[in-house]
Amino acid sequence: MSRDEFSGFFGVLVATVGSAVGLGNLWRFPYLVGQNGGAAFILIYLAFVLIICLPIAISEFIIGRKTRANTVRAFQILAPKTAWSGIGIVGVLAAFSILAFYTVVGGWTLDYLVRSVIHIFAKPDISALESQFTTMVTSPVRPIVWTVVFMVVCALIVMCGIKKGIEKYSRIMMPFLFLMIVILMVRSVTLPGASEGISFLIKPDFSKINTSVVLAALGQAFFSLSLGMGCLITYGSYVPNKENLTKLSFTTALSDTLFAMLAGLAIMPAVFAFGISPQEGPGLVFIVLPRIFAQIPMGNVFAVMFFVILLIAAITSVISLLEVVTAYVTEKLKLKRTVAVAGITVIVTVFASLSSLSQGVLKNVTVFGKSIFDFFDYLSANILLPLGGLSIVIFVGWYMKKSLVYQEFTNQGTLKGTLFRTYYFIIRYIAPVAIAIVFIDLILR
Repeated sequence: MSRDEFSGFFGVLVATVGSAVGLGNLWRFPYLVGQNGGAAFILIYLAFVLIICLPIAISEFIIGRKTRANTVRAFQILAPKTAWSGIGIVGVLAAFSILAFYTVVGGWTLDYLVRSVIHIFAKPDISALESQFTTMVTSPVRPIVWTVVFMVVCALIVMCGIKKGIEKYSRIMMPFLFLMIVILMVRSVTLPGASEGISFLIKPDFSKINTSVVLAALGQAFFSLSLGMGCLITYGSYVPNKENLTKLSFTTALSDTLFAMLAGLAIMPAVFAFGISPQEGPGLVFIVLPRIFAQIPMGNVFAVMFFVILLIAAITSVISLLEVVTAYVTEKLKLKRTVAVAGITVIVTVFASLSSLSQGVLKNVTVFGKSIFDFFDYLSANILLPLGGLSIVIFVGWYMKKSLVYQEFTNQGTLKGTLFRTYYFIIRYIAPVAIAIVFIDLILR
């Protein structure tokens, strides 16, 4: 079966950045910054991205491009008749687990986009906004309808393939996404009283650093770049041989971090300008920001813009996760892409509907003491992703032949590979320890 391929560097870049840039940047990063002391957290986060996460991203790309296969088959090729293929299975399960709850949040975003268009958030009544959010997420019908719409949009893109689907639409969505977040940032930083929020993001207070802050920064850096879930291995299998994987990984990490910073500047100055605590947590996006939009000139326009940004970020992340499962199913079962995507979409929608209902009518149904939504969140974030990431660095650093890793790192010797020794040292010794520490911390919480 012939495999599709990205057209070139920019095509694979916008796709991989789209995978990395998601709700984690717009929703999780700002409130983690708020809860962990601002600029000091950001500096630690940036250090982890550069020192640990970048080498892991390169490793995933190396595995994908070397094998030209889905995330399970890749390990079967590199380590035939061994248990290493289990790493690929972990990646597919992680992608599916994330889809089972992430798509629900994508549906919420669609709902809020429509609400912002019809001026539902015209009054800054915090109790009314909280009530609206609770009513929406606990409804047995409305969020499921929006989740189905969201899934159909993502499925149609993936059905079109790599070049004509994922790359084509990423080329449109990602530049638009960055343009809109810049506009929103300019509006935020020019609000009266925004300077305190800017200072919060750029002036580090190192007295706030403790073990939990360091672990939170490492965890966010790891998850923000879509590591351990098979996305970069799968996308790497579509990368042309001529492309520099180190350059691609660095540019992806840089773009993802830049977007996270822009998101912080688009949200935190506005939060401080209206005297709201930066430690609001997960409710920041769906409750606090609508309250802010209701109080600024042309706030409805900026509300629409924000939820469009959130929606695009959710779509680009979901299509990468959907592609992980699709690549495995099409190559394993020899199915046509359209048939595989349609089947996977139906199954994901069923589990996503259960996750949605667990916020309301199924709230008393638990899996290991957690709601269905929280179970998929915990399973992916606390177990499958760190387990997959840890296994990958051990595999590349200790199992794969160093010569094979070097060949892909240097594009078969056509590149100098100046940083190869540094990269290889990190993959063998530093990354495994760092991920193991985060893994243990997540499990013990």
